[in-house]
Amino acid sequence: MTLNEVRTKYLKFYEARGHAIIPSSSLVPQNDPTTLFTGSGMQPMVPYLLGKDHPEGSRIVDSQKAFRTDDIEEVGDNRHTTLFEMLGNWSLGDYFKDEQLPWVFEFLTDELGLDPKHLYVTAFLGDEKNNLPRDTESVEIWKRLFKEKGIDAKDAVIGSEAQGYERGIKDGERIFYYEAKKNWWSRAGVPEKMPAGEPGGPDSEIFFDFGTEHKPEFGEHCHPNCDCGRFLEIGNSVFMQYIKQPDGSFALLPKQNVDFGGGLERIVMAVTGSPDIIAVCHRPILDYLEKASGKKYGKNTADIKSFRIVADHMKAAVFLIADGVLPSKNDQGYYVRRLIRRAVQHADKLGISENVFAAIVRPVADMYTEAYPELTAKIEDIEKVIAEEEEQFRRSLARGLKEFGRFAQNGNMSANDVFQLVTTYGFPLELIIEEAGEKGIKQIDTEGFKELLKKHQDLSRSGSEQKFKGGLADTEEKTVRLHTAHHLLLKALQIVLGPEVHQRGSNITQERLRIDFNYGAKMTDEQKKEVERIVNEKIQEDITVVRTEMSKDEAEKLGAEHEFGAKYPDRVSIYSIGAVDHAFSIEFCGGPHVGHTGELSIGGTHFKILKEEAVSAGVRRIKAVLE
Repeated sequence: MTLNEVRTKYLKFYEARGHAIIPSSSLVPQNDPTTLFTGSGMQPMVPYLLGKDHPEGSRIVDSQKAFRTDDIEEVGDNRHTTLFEMLGNWSLGDYFKDEQLPWVFEFLTDELGLDPKHLYVTAFLGDEKNNLPRDTESVEIWKRLFKEKGIDAKDAVIGSEAQGYERGIKDGERIFYYEAKKNWWSRAGVPEKMPAGEPGGPDSEIFFDFGTEHKPEFGEHCHPNCDCGRFLEIGNSVFMQYIKQPDGSFALLPKQNVDFGGGLERIVMAVTGSPDIIAVCHRPILDYLEKASGKKYGKNTADIKSFRIVADHMKAAVFLIADGVLPSKNDQGYYVRRLIRRAVQHADKLGISENVFAAIVRPVADMYTEAYPELTAKIEDIEKVIAEEEEQFRRSLARGLKEFGRFAQNGNMSANDVFQLVTTYGFPLELIIEEAGEKGIKQIDTEGFKELLKKHQDLSRSGSEQKFKGGLADTEEKTVRLHTAHHLLLKALQIVLGPEVHQRGSNITQERLRIDFNYGAKMTDEQKKEVERIVNEKIQEDITVVRTEMSKDEAEKLGAEHEFGAKYPDRVSIYSIGAVDHAFSIEFCGGPHVGHTGELSIGGTHFKILKEEAVSAGVRRIKAVLE
């Protein structure tokens, strides 16, 4: 089965059991200032797991796209990817263990045809110091389910991973108890780290056994959580049933939830019996790379890692760009740039030295045209962004090679030398090490470089973490006033520069607003003055700011402005400057805003552009204030 077939089967399976199918959220979180990307299927659902009513009801199913920056360096083996989809079904105070475990087992074995003899499961061992009981309920359900398939499944206590490597698996054992570190879920981690008021609960993971030989370098014996490659986790049912009390104890939640997450690509690996996630889930991209390089994937061991990195990174870049993330030095854009540049490096290793990455966009879009039609709709825009970034990086590499010798004095390279090559010339660390080896440079301070790079990334992240819903750092009065000014500014830019101008990024604090927008040239002083005049004119007109809820289709017919690449639910909130039917500005937006534009001139303040500059190719940035 393909990705599309498994995804469709899953959604239909749970729809038939009373679940509402909801679309995937954007890879850029809309309401979570703590992270740059949507990194799990659960992340967009947190408000509802914490008690907020979901507009679609108490039974939800979806396939959520996710991106994890931590896995960039891991890509190249047979199971890590940066971009993936999580199949999820959710019970919000509805069904619990007695329904969830039989359903997911039925889906895997009856719908997908997985042999239950290849399935192993885990459960929560319990936590005596926190008075949390062992999850015997899940274990008894699993025993019954396996027995119905003719399998006498024995249970065993593993405890920690270390104990798993010491003990291994005994005959007939298929259900394993692990400690909280492995089989407990809360946003804060293990029970003792949870603050008062935080919900959490035990979980039960499902593993697929590929039957490959255990690699003793990972530990003496194999067990489900072993990293040798024999076992692959394909799903996890979280039973959110406890809440931590102020005195440190745990009480049952009045409304208990189920959160299931199953890696779509991993499930497809199990269905096809292939332990290679790139071969199974990136085949159209590999076909293109094979044609471009004249090499065959898997034929030469030395090339496998590069094939995998290029295939993964370019697919991830396509998805991120479609969701509005453009290559840049900061925030989310830093990672798009890093993906493309790392892919260029490994394409060179495959003998692909020309600008060819734009041609990868269509194979990716074709793979996902059913689930993510926006990729197809934006093919030309995505191709242009990738082509420009690849060309720019290849020019940087050429310049960097000329500068390389200047940084390599006395047979060694300092941490700062390496950092300058990486950040100024875009040289990947691996390429620096390779080039240094060819030039006889024996000492490279890579550890010092990593410390400098971490500081650089932390500064970038800390700026992102100031963001709030809609790019707001907070909901203080000054920030809210600038948020409304932001709406006025975008419309003024469209009036002065043209209707094709759209927002490409936003950050609003109490001190200033920042907007990124697509435009191909530096604004003239006259254009900036005219934009300021329009905004201040609308402030003086004291226009009412109106929030309206309506269907997404209605909002689009009204021409409501919305974020590039963002996905919206069927019912949306829009804010208009003026009544909806004759508004000056109208945008998809969750707020908050002032009640009328006159509030922007409190204390005699007026709108002023502080700076207009380039961010990346075709994208400009304005910083402005109310002063």
